[in-house]
Amino acid sequence: MSYSYIVSIVGRPNVGKSTLFNRLVGRKKAIVHVQSGVTRDRIYGNSEWNGIPFSIVDTGGYTSEKKKNNVIEKEIRNQIFISVKESDVILFLVDIQMGILDTDKEISQLLRKLKKTILLVVNKVDNGKYMYYDTDFFMLGFSNYYCISAINGSGTGELLDKLIEILKGRKKKIRIKENEDIPRFSVIGRPNVGKSTLINSFLEKNHHIVTNISGTTRDSLDVFYKKCGYKCILVDTPGVRKKSKISESLEFYSTMRTIKTIEYTDICLLMGDTVRGWEAQDTNIFRLVEKNYKGIIILMNKWDLSRNFSLQKNYEIFIRKKIAPFENVPILFISAKNKVGINKIIPTAYQVLKRRKNRLKTNLLNRVMLPIMQKNPPLSGKKKLITIKYCTQLPTYNTPKFIFFSNFPQYIKESYKRFIEKNIRYHFDFRGVPIKIFFRKK
Repeated sequence: MSYSYIVSIVGRPNVGKSTLFNRLVGRKKAIVHVQSGVTRDRIYGNSEWNGIPFSIVDTGGYTSEKKKNNVIEKEIRNQIFISVKESDVILFLVDIQMGILDTDKEISQLLRKLKKTILLVVNKVDNGKYMYYDTDFFMLGFSNYYCISAINGSGTGELLDKLIEILKGRKKKIRIKENEDIPRFSVIGRPNVGKSTLINSFLEKNHHIVTNISGTTRDSLDVFYKKCGYKCILVDTPGVRKKSKISESLEFYSTMRTIKTIEYTDICLLMGDTVRGWEAQDTNIFRLVEKNYKGIIILMNKWDLSRNFSLQKNYEIFIRKKIAPFENVPILFISAKNKVGINKIIPTAYQVLKRRKNRLKTNLLNRVMLPIMQKNPPLSGKKKLITIKYCTQLPTYNTPKFIFFSNFPQYIKESYKRFIEKNIRYHFDFRGVPIKIFFRKK
């Protein structure tokens, strides 16, 4: 067991908060871009220094009160306040190359009112000449400050030494288990289908920014969920548009983050919009999940806005036709905003997780499948009699893989592979789980 500490990075936009965050967590988890205001929600990561683990939080850039009428800026400010409230130590980041701006003064006044430990960090001291800039950072009201370069790491060692010295004097009631295997469930889909709203409904608080503006979420955001005996990491992701619809490099990076998130998740919760209907992009995202052999559940959101509830069965049949041949997938009709049907999502995800680890006994698999294949043998244009004599499930983890031994495996067509998969799914429980089928020479 180890103690959990929380350290937040705050500051105005474009001072290098995400760059420092990525350096401390040891990987590029937060998007770094020349455009200011990229980070919006709180992004959590884990770090360790001198044997002391702690959580690090990247926050959005704090803007002046003059922009308080901007919906997104207002939500970003709320996220910063939430992060500061739960933190043990705050790293207040400023930019030596820009000097002290009015927004820096405004932030310092707010932070000094809090009963929190605050370390003033002067960033972008990338070479020696900046050390002698005539900028009096003491005017922000802090007795000391630390000069660093988040981009190349200089000065971060001294900063971390001081941070750990502070944390060692504190104890936290919350403890975390090391190496605990907690499943990751990622909420994916097109922009503005309600992904962040669903996460907030699960947590019963406004953990992520939700607006009517498409593309509000830009990073993949992890949160810990524990309720009713279930534990998991819920991942909110940016919306995935068609390639032709991506108009800026920032949106491209957000989309790539979602794709990367799918690679490292256990179960994907694919959200669709009942009002807009199941679109071609929904099918494209579904195929992406299938290609990565991840468990999947389809969530049709905003079902409460549909006035004809008798159409649910027809809607489900329509979706299954669009995702065929892998149509054996759980489909739940929910309202993320009104919390209708969301209590079924996590239990269903755990069921799919369990099915991913299903292992069939070889004698049972052959007893069921061989008569089917003998009755419907593979067809070949090579005028060769193709037979399958034996099959077994490979001892792999998470992705069920089956191997079929044949006299002429090279002549077996893709359509027959789909036929076999359909029968495996019919006779055995692999609902929501992509499977792999191989043919080999006997």
